[in-house]
Amino acid sequence: MQAFRARQNIMVIEDQPEIQETLQNILEVDFNITVVGNAQDALFFLSENPTNYSLILLEQDINGMSCHDFLIQRSQYEALKSIPTIILANEHSSDDETFNLGADEFIRKPFNSPAVILARCTRVIDLFENKNLISQTERDKLSGLYTRDFFFEYLKQIIPLDMGADRDAIVIDIEHFRLINEIYGRSTGDLIISQIGNYLQQMLATLNAIACRAGADVFYMYCIHQEDYQDLQATLQDMLEQVANVNNIRIRIGVWQYVDRSIVEPETWFDRAKTACDRISGNFATSVALYNSGLHNKHLREERLIRDIHEAVAQKHLKVYYQPKYAIQGDKPHLRSAEALIRWIHPELGFINPGDFIPLFESNGLIQMVDYYVWKEAAAQIRRWKEEYGMSVPVSVNVSRIDIYDPQLENKLCNIMETNGLSPNEYMIEITESAYSENAQGLIEVLESMRSKGFHIEMDDFGTGYSSLSMLTALPIDILKIDMSFIRNMEKDEKNKKMVELIIDIAKFLKVPAVAEGVETESQLLTLRKMGCDVIQGYFFSKPVPPEEFAKFIVREKALWAKKK
Repeated sequence: MQAFRARQNIMVIEDQPEIQETLQNILEVDFNITVVGNAQDALFFLSENPTNYSLILLEQDINGMSCHDFLIQRSQYEALKSIPTIILANEHSSDDETFNLGADEFIRKPFNSPAVILARCTRVIDLFENKNLISQTERDKLSGLYTRDFFFEYLKQIIPLDMGADRDAIVIDIEHFRLINEIYGRSTGDLIISQIGNYLQQMLATLNAIACRAGADVFYMYCIHQEDYQDLQATLQDMLEQVANVNNIRIRIGVWQYVDRSIVEPETWFDRAKTACDRISGNFATSVALYNSGLHNKHLREERLIRDIHEAVAQKHLKVYYQPKYAIQGDKPHLRSAEALIRWIHPELGFINPGDFIPLFESNGLIQMVDYYVWKEAAAQIRRWKEEYGMSVPVSVNVSRIDIYDPQLENKLCNIMETNGLSPNEYMIEITESAYSENAQGLIEVLESMRSKGFHIEMDDFGTGYSSLSMLTALPIDILKIDMSFIRNMEKDEKNKKMVELIIDIAKFLKVPAVAEGVETESQLLTLRKMGCDVIQGYFFSKPVPPEEFAKFIVREKALWAKKK
């Protein structure tokens, strides 16, 4: 079945009435026909309505403006160059010059075969429609550069022809680009993308390069190796600041130099350049980063961790360790609670530092799966300790900023409590201060709901997240936890000591306990006790240990209770 096709418009530029009539009779079967007897009038009419016509039929020997002059003037109008033109030529006329000026086809007089004329008109229109469709797929409309898909397809075609010169893969990223759209409006954002695209197009010949717009604010470029890309970054940054001078918005560039073309998938080249680019996100001291063997090895390791984390959860290669927290006000410190901390004992890689995988999983969302595993394991352990020792040890678990956006967060935690027969006051929630400062209002709503269910909320790493004091009074918190960096330096640096005193005073003002983490010496303990700190954790009492080793703290605590009785 033939697909539906709208009737297209054809303009016939012809000054002889009999030819006008002949062409109209032939073409009106399939097309809408506009006849103009003067080339100058036709040019004016077309310039006013360039999108209305799919084809021009132009008499070669028309009076007034010549055919050649019409084609020359038409080329000055960008919108008119996309309209294909068929020349109505005399039987023995030359075609070369007219073709050079932009004619696409010839129909020679006399017009003996209406079917041939119709077929040629249809064929030329189809060819140009297909060409325009390909062009739209090939080019990003806003930047004028290749689209991402076309860029990679084109690269795969030219790689075998380009094995001699050293090449680099470049990723250009506009950091925090969304702020431009939010502050100045989308039209300003579009202008920046357009200007960057125009500049990169100007650079393509110099760098013997091809480029594409790979995302909303990301560009890829494949070019002859350059020793330095600082000038490119500086030029693009200047362009950005001339349009929108907003703090924290900058151009980042990641480079994989001397791409290894034995890696047959060019997407991998730009993944590596992007890895370098992402490494300097938020680092305003560096704007150009190179991918190197160290990054490569780290990238491979991270890919391995991502691939293995599901098995680690299923096979319990992830272990939950517990670090005791001791209340220090009173005659003797006593066990108050514990913090659950994740450890990964990989069957092949061995012990994996949490600093290597937690930030990685926070960046890709896998932290939710890890956190859920820890929540369940910790709750089950609290239950086992209660059953074995007849004593409840409250445990605090970390809730990442990504977990906060999970609409099922509260239900998940409540279900874990119910499954293990626990009350919410046995299960505390730790959230970093930075999570509060990033999405205060949304987080407040979630935590207030959780507090209404009986959960206790700890603000972790306080002093490093830059929350304002006015915001602090509105935050739903039950415990303020002082970041260990202040504790480690408070006896060496008076400023750190004053900061610890200030945080303890803030906790007193908010009428919540202050917890100091990272306590390693008795002198630190005594200083904190004198300041009025309520609870400490750290190597002075114990490093994080497996649950069976933690049991000794429970046994010791029960013995102290027995003596008091």
